[in-house]
Amino acid sequence: MGKKSRSGNNSSFPFPFPFQGPGDARQWDEAAYRRSLLSERRLAHRTIFRAAFAPSPLSLSSERHSLNLNLNPNDHLLQSSPSSPSPSLPDTLVTASSDGSVAAYSSSSSSSSSPLHFHQLAIIQAHQGPVYDLQFSGDHSHSLLFSAGDDGHIRAWKWTNVLNCKQGHHINPILDIVNPQQEDPWGARSPIPETNAIAVHQQEGCIFSAAGDGCAYAWDLDTGKCKTVFRGHQDYLHSVAVCKLSNQIVTGSEDGTSRIWDCRSGKCTNVISPNKKYKSGESSWVSSVAVDPSESWLACGSFGGLSVWSLVSNECIFNIEHPSPIQDVVFDNNQILSVGGEPVLSRHSINGSLISQVKCAPSSPFSVSLHSSGVVAVAGYGGPVDVISEYGSHLCTFSCIGFDDVA
Repeated sequence: MGKKSRSGNNSSFPFPFPFQGPGDARQWDEAAYRRSLLSERRLAHRTIFRAAFAPSPLSLSSERHSLNLNLNPNDHLLQSSPSSPSPSLPDTLVTASSDGSVAAYSSSSSSSSSPLHFHQLAIIQAHQGPVYDLQFSGDHSHSLLFSAGDDGHIRAWKWTNVLNCKQGHHINPILDIVNPQQEDPWGARSPIPETNAIAVHQQEGCIFSAAGDGCAYAWDLDTGKCKTVFRGHQDYLHSVAVCKLSNQIVTGSEDGTSRIWDCRSGKCTNVISPNKKYKSGESSWVSSVAVDPSESWLACGSFGGLSVWSLVSNECIFNIEHPSPIQDVVFDNNQILSVGGEPVLSRHSINGSLISQVKCAPSSPFSVSLHSSGVVAVAGYGGPVDVISEYGSHLCTFSCIGFDDVA
């Protein structure tokens, strides 16, 4: 149970040659050589399940303008030109890793004409086992970072505490929620189900989780207690999205369906089956769901491809078959960005027309995230994160460092 891993190409990492002296084999450091091999192996098989942009300390316009790459060397934030209302490029990116770590990376550049770079600001050991999802809530100065993982916990961290955490040090979450265990008639309890995805509803003061026991949960952020259990899926959940205007959530499951739920009653109001052509027992899971800001459209990424549905008429607008699974989707105004089993970022219009495809660094991307400036971050198998402009150019590609590499 849990997120499906897709194999990919191994990636190399420039580790120092394990000599104590320059080229002198008599001073060979066997321990350093072993550490370098282990680090290289960890990196090659590391998966970044989510790369999320942190809230910017700047006031951002919702409109898109041309981007300015000027850098303030004092605080390492990418600033927009003072004479232009254009939004800043992302200054901080956060990653959720298969080694249980959550790491923050800051953008920097040596000059306005040089390429964009990200360097690690902080890293914490957030979970025992892989971290599957990250979400932010609140503005920059008071924002919370939520993480969810294979250990079944949802944790909330003060974002300022994460940024100020020294390398290798431990910080405590301000909230720690754990999924309930099922109990049989003889009193035996099941393992704690993993949490594969989360969605925050700040106005309602709750967070929704997609769990490995086939249920979605609504948790009160003040008390940490479960408010509602959404039961009905026949297999574990991959994803969850919030419809804030209608007070609904949407889930995607391994059972091949996406369900829409009323948050007040906890009842399922609609069942969507993007993979109807597949027979019972065949792989037909729904890996990701996304709702556009107007809450008119639902995008479903699945084993079979990409589909978009009208939430008003409950009709399928388009369904595009794909040879590899779609593992994450996100709306960019009236367009849909998707990634999956191939190293490609795809952009479709709302009517299903393919607008562009851009090669990306991860051999099997698991995450696509959109910044207000139009910049996109793609992350996945092997540990690389690819930062791509809204026009499809590669701004930066970097390899994530794990907790074991700095501890």
